[in-house]
Amino acid sequence: MKRFYEKLNYFSNTEKIIWTVSVCLIAVSHIVFGGDMLNLLASLVGVTSLLFAAKGNPFGMVLMIVFSLIYGYISYRFTYYGELLTYVGMTLPMSVWSLIQWLRHPYRGNRAQVTVNAKLPKREWLLFAVLAVAVTTLFCFILRALGTANLIPSTLSVTTSFVAVYLTARRSPYYAIAYACNDVVLMILWVLAALTNRSYVNTVICFAAFLAGDIYGFINWKRMEKAQSEPDETEE
Repeated sequence: MKRFYEKLNYFSNTEKIIWTVSVCLIAVSHIVFGGDMLNLLASLVGVTSLLFAAKGNPFGMVLMIVFSLIYGYISYRFTYYGELLTYVGMTLPMSVWSLIQWLRHPYRGNRAQVTVNAKLPKREWLLFAVLAVAVTTLFCFILRALGTANLIPSTLSVTTSFVAVYLTARRSPYYAIAYACNDVVLMILWVLAALTNRSYVNTVICFAAFLAGDIYGFINWKRMEKAQSEPDETEE
């Protein structure tokens, strides 16, 4: 019974509220604006993955892998090839890499919480910036050749996604800021899609919920960073 209550209280009241409000908004938008069950499933998997990721729990990466597959198919149906390539060709494999890294770096043996990597070396930031520019340029040409709808925001989505998944794998708190930027870009993309098909309003609501979850994720990771940097009284 004690273990049951511990699992029940794994999420804070704030986290429970964020998840509940997000799910309710997504469900209501699905009812009001229509849309298939696949869109609804992707949204629910996505907001749940963010909640676990905000706790530094590797299970969030497992859910992100599932979300990438579903969202990639949804993007394919609307000819958002940039989103398809980004999530299936980049976010998916890098989420697998992130999962491996998070499992290999548990905080003091606790596999339900990853060790926060507070600072990346300056040399790595430089390499990271070069890679981001290279990925953006490459994808811009690929997306143009494929006749991708809304090329500019689609390219920006690739950039912000690459930054986000890289920082996620490196266990940096700033992964959540990058994902928040990506959420804004994706909201713009799907607003444009919703102008031709109102059922895609669901996806806009989904990424609005993601934005709230990512903002909270950054706040909580900074808390984790502070808590993990404090000396353990039991070791004194």
